Amino acid sequence: MQLSLKNIIYGIVIIALTLSCKLVFANNISWSGFSPIMAIALVSGMMIHQKHSTFLFPLIALIASDVIIEILYLNGLFGFPGIYSYQFLNYLFLSVLVITGWLLKGKSYGAILIGIIAGPTIYYLLSNGWVWATHGGYQRPLTLQGLGMCLTDGLPFYKNSLLSTLVFVPVLLMIYHMLSFKKLAMKLQ
Repeated sequence: MQLSLKNIIYGIVIIALTLSCKLVFANNISWSGFSPIMAIALVSGMMIHQKHSTFLFPLIALIASDVIIEILYLNGLFGFPGIYSYQFLNYLFLSVLVITGWLLKGKSYGAILIGIIAGPTIYYLLSNGWVWATHGGYQRPLTLQGLGMCLTDGLPFYKNSLLSTLVFVPVLLMIYHMLSFKKLAMKLQ
């Protein structure tokens, strides 16, 4: 991916969106998970031509917002840390959404809508399955009933991540396309 004005502006926009949503929604448990990050991963997979570069936008947005949240946390200005022990797994699970975006490249609106639903669903199943399998957080029994309990625990996060992905994929696609117009000028004429 070349360092262009379009990519710099898009990077700034997605970092600002990610950080803003974390600051506004993350501390409120009823809105936890409302974030553009899954949409960023899907759109990156759909729009960026070089596959090895498709992971950069979601990774940059996550790292930047996580570091800022960590700084706020260390100064007593945020309720939980931005850097945590299982963070790498979240990044890994989100990379599956980038790959889902690859599959959506050039597809119909209906296929994109299916991808918008599939992305957060895959993430929800992976992350809650991991929490259950490793006894992270809730200590649910390693039975089918325990898995069901763990999946139920994650439903509020899933609902918010699904809703935010439905909102942010169209927004990010519009922003990306606006920045891609050949006549885009960043100066007064």
